[in-house]
Amino acid sequence: MYVHCNPNPLGKATGDCVVRAIAIATNRSWREAYRAVCRQGEIDCDMPSNNSVWGSLLRSEGFREFLLPEACPRCVTVRAFSEMYPEGVYVIGTGTHAVAVIDGDWYDAYDSGDNVPSYFWRKV
Repeated sequence: MYVHCNPNPLGKATGDCVVRAIAIATNRSWREAYRAVCRQGEIDCDMPSNNSVWGSLLRSEGFREFLLPEACPRCVTVRAFSEMYPEGVYVIGTGTHAVAVIDGDWYDAYDSGDNVPSYFWRKV
């Protein structure tokens, strides 16, 4: 089920989906998540929005990365993923968007349920 959630303190929802998803999945404020991603970017000498940077941050926080099967690439949407994984904390990457899923609900500033993920991070 979609849950409207936008931790951005100014209510913005453009270009900060990674920060929003990490804030939600790690139970941080938007500013705390933003600083954590920026620190990781500085450590990695790369831009905070780079998938490898925020992936490194999630890995250091106890998340593990998984790829979705390619057998039916458009079969799994964020909505379907949420139904397939009704328990746990996840950050899903679509290639152009990131969204948090917690216990079968996806949390985002808009309903991204029809987006198609290609990989996900699971809190272990």
